[in-house]
Amino acid sequence: MSVPIKLKVNGKAVAVDVDPRALLVNVLRDQLRLTGTHVGCDTAQCGACTVHLNGRAVKSCSMLAAQVQGGEVTTIEGLSAADGTLHPMQAAFRECHGLQCGFCTTGMVMSCVALLADNPKANEQQIREGLDGNICRCTGYHNIVKAVQLCQTGKIPVSA
Repeated sequence: MSVPIKLKVNGKAVAVDVDPRALLVNVLRDQLRLTGTHVGCDTAQCGACTVHLNGRAVKSCSMLAAQVQGGEVTTIEGLSAADGTLHPMQAAFRECHGLQCGFCTTGMVMSCVALLADNPKANEQQIREGLDGNICRCTGYHNIVKAVQLCQTGKIPVSA
């Protein structure tokens, strides 16, 4: 048995039939082929599956797809401009080397965008606290914090 849901994903109207038990992360990846959202822990501990739902950061591995009926979802694929220009946070991560293996990066970027939307003048401690719930096993967070701080300045160099 499947349930029809309608929502907006990355600015586009989507209608999809889902298993009532299907998690949002699986629908995004398997049915909509938006594979930038990663499945890490399946327990909402690591944050690799973070997306924006109605402008708020949520962990898509802990939400049923049916719960987002009528909502607006933005994934990492939806942050970039239509011409491929990176979102300032994505550019800041690149500039500050805020990633290594890249597995957590999409969830980190989505969380950082939401963090600055809620608190544009966050200090270092607030940034670190805001990243609680996103696990990176590679970077030690230093360069991720630097990326958020660079994004706050609005002075991100454009690379070719």
